[in-house]
Amino acid sequence: MLQMMMAGKVYESSEFKTAMDSNYFPLDKMKQSVTTLTGSNNIDIATMEFGQYQPILAPANINPNGPKAWLKHVGSARVSLTAQANTKPLSKDQPDVIPLTKCALLDASIRKCFNSDPPICMQVNVTQKAKDSADPTLHDILLEWEYAPGSNVPTLLNLTMVCPFLP
Repeated sequence: MLQMMMAGKVYESSEFKTAMDSNYFPLDKMKQSVTTLTGSNNIDIATMEFGQYQPILAPANINPNGPKAWLKHVGSARVSLTAQANTKPLSKDQPDVIPLTKCALLDASIRKCFNSDPPICMQVNVTQKAKDSADPTLHDILLEWEYAPGSNVPTLLNLTMVCPFLP
């Protein structure tokens, strides 16, 4: 996900996805990430936003020369998602929580994962819009929660960042 956004083209390799997901899945890894973020002076886990935690958890994957390029591309995605209204609830266990924008939904989902007890694992995917898709120049997100049988409490977030079409 990170290299795709930074390079301006789709970058989907199993090695990269595995490296990123290793911070959020399985549960022991997610707990380690929560401990790392809680102990960091560079972030407040209760109020963090998408894009802020990755440079702390995986700095070499973000950019070996520093996080500036990552922050620029995350900022672009955040601006795009902030301009798009949201009507979906956060999750089944919080059906009355309906963030106003897609960016606010993404942030609330991330905070829910890291601040739940136990934390909720995540698996991240990245894709690129097709040239002829609706709004091919805008970012989008797909958030799919998985639940234990008979429960409304999520156990996994499948997060897909959908990047704009780039020729």
